[in-house]
Amino acid sequence: MKNMKKLTALLLAGAMTLALAACGSSNPPAGNGGTSQPNTQGSSSSKQDTPTPPPVDDANLTPTQKIIKEAEGMTLEELAKKAIEESNGKMFYGVGNSSRGKSALPLFIDYLKTIDSSYNMEFEWQQPKNNKIFDQLTADSLKDTGTFAMTLIQDGNQIESKMVQTGILDTFVPKEWAEANGTTADAYDGYLALQTLNKVFMYNNTGSKSYDNCWDFVAEGEHGLYMDIDSEIVGKNFLYMLTRDDYSAWLKEAFNALSADEQAYFQPTIKAMESEAADLGLGADGAYALAWIKLWVESYNAQTDDGPICNTLVDKSATDQFGLLVYSKLRSVEESSSVSVNNINVAAYDDGYTGIGGYGYCHYLFVTDNSPLPWTACAFIAYMTETVDGFSAWGKDMGGYSSNPTVAEGTEAQYGHSKGGMAEDGTTVQFEAKNDRGYEWWTTDGKLVLEDPEYCASVSFTVGSWIEMLTKYSG
Repeated sequence: MKNMKKLTALLLAGAMTLALAACGSSNPPAGNGGTSQPNTQGSSSSKQDTPTPPPVDDANLTPTQKIIKEAEGMTLEELAKKAIEESNGKMFYGVGNSSRGKSALPLFIDYLKTIDSSYNMEFEWQQPKNNKIFDQLTADSLKDTGTFAMTLIQDGNQIESKMVQTGILDTFVPKEWAEANGTTADAYDGYLALQTLNKVFMYNNTGSKSYDNCWDFVAEGEHGLYMDIDSEIVGKNFLYMLTRDDYSAWLKEAFNALSADEQAYFQPTIKAMESEAADLGLGADGAYALAWIKLWVESYNAQTDDGPICNTLVDKSATDQFGLLVYSKLRSVEESSSVSVNNINVAAYDDGYTGIGGYGYCHYLFVTDNSPLPWTACAFIAYMTETVDGFSAWGKDMGGYSSNPTVAEGTEAQYGHSKGGMAEDGTTVQFEAKNDRGYEWWTTDGKLVLEDPEYCASVSFTVGSWIEMLTKYSG
């Protein structure tokens, strides 16, 4: 019976492959500026229209998928009542790439208690290290009834190939989230994103050096601090995305803005990449992308985590160093005589900066197909994506943007990230780097490169194999 269930799920996933989605979008959601623009994080950013999958016969749905289909027509309060009925007095296991799930679950339980004061649920949240979450979910999927009720997971490439196409994870689109984004669950194609996070170029400003073009980060003698692409795979997805036509065009545009002397340094590498780009089937500007990737991989100083990168850069002793790291790390900097957020610049915020400012990737939410508590999983997912309180575990950080424009607006009203660097008087800028310009700015003026799971999967073998042949910097 279990094998038949998995086969059915696999066939269903295969039929929907063309409709699988991307974090990037031509219609970005409201960021911390809080506009009412429809939000399409998780939807396809392909230049061609994505074919609409044929209607799915309910008879081919797994039991969890049938529950999800019913849940997608229910409000948060209606889901909460189903969750109370299902999980009162039980144990809830979640697994995710973000530890904040552990902070969100007690808030969810408190919300359910406002409906039924006698409700109680124990929980455990696991955060596997070293990209083991995929192995853990795969092993759990072999059980008739799994341990994990749901997951919060990143790396769209592996999610698509290892989790969705195999029928291990199911997407649930909450009704009120869909309405906030001007769509419906039936019309929406793609994964459900909790949020987009950004990693941005920052540099220590205590010296005379500045970086006014993204090609400066791969110039001769530069060694940016960066989490190694083999330890955090979304970093490799960033490199994959640079080869997509729109992003490689950004790199060419930035190259054209360089001085003649600067161009002369990069031109031999670009020229050498032309045949490689043709062999890999890339577009007209593919050689610029491959040149930047090659120079980056062969020069970056591999680090184990973004926290130490931030701690290094904000110290006045880190003169002329730079990194590509999670923007939100600036929130935890403790000011001292030698350490200050004012010791760094966010490159994209500088007047006259040209080219990519960083990259964005999503935390996605899924229900496991063999979930022991599918109604509770759906209610928890709806709570996190439809309420400011539910998103608050992540909302306190700049650089993390809710996929729900209503929640994004409410989060900005509560935390004021767009004025996060202002002094208490509200008029004096205390830390310019902490004034978050928001999702809408980052994905337009800030030229944030957005992860597209479908595109990453399509080039992971070709471009991915080429990247594996590059020699990493070992200094």
